[in-house]
Amino acid sequence: MSARRIAVRCLNYGKPQNPAYNASLSMRIEPIKRTGETRETKKARLVYQSRKRGILESDLLLSRFAKKHLDKLSDSQLDEYDQLLDEPDWDIYYWATKNYDVTPLPDRWRDSEILKMLQKDAENKEREIMRMPEL
Repeated sequence: MSARRIAVRCLNYGKPQNPAYNASLSMRIEPIKRTGETRETKKARLVYQSRKRGILESDLLLSRFAKKHLDKLSDSQLDEYDQLLDEPDWDIYYWATKNYDVTPLPDRWRDSEILKMLQKDAENKEREIMRMPEL
């Protein structure tokens, strides 16, 4: 065993390696309040946020959804989609694919029209090969 490994083991001796899970802790960062945003500016921002999530699976689902539906959504639906995009990527992915065992669906999204539309798109009944849509 190298001297470095021994030193690291000594430094970590007696320290807990994995802290206990605490359900009361929250790591949520409050979303930015946007005021005075035009509909076109909001749509452009939502397209960008749908494409640049950082997780390919979410990028594909959300960018295809935005390309297909964003122009037809009402102002209240755009607001709801905007709020959905404030959620963590993996949560959105698991909710869209109805994998509630991994990430349970919160009450605030149970009756969401936007989430239901996203879930329908995620089913991909047409069996299309998913790829990022053109800008």
